[in-house]
Amino acid sequence: MQTIEIKIEAFGAIERLLPKALTFEFSADQMVKDVLAHLVSLYPESATAMEKCACAIGEDIVARQTALHSSCTLVLLSPVAGG
Repeated sequence: MQTIEIKIEAFGAIERLLPKALTFEFSADQMVKDVLAHLVSLYPESATAMEKCACAIGEDIVARQTALHSSCTLVLLSPVAGG
């Protein structure tokens, strides 16, 4: 079974709830939501922020149902209030 490496970068409020350098190995074709569920299982205090965060790979916002086929950096973006 092929494994892929997923690096996690977090910004905003969620950044304070997770360690700085996170890298995990997953089997290929895991979905973004599976990666988020894994993070919540390790860091339960991040659950509320994780539900509200946006996810991006590169410059693109991705849906939680997006399958991850290759190693990448998953960026977690906390919602921004104000205007």
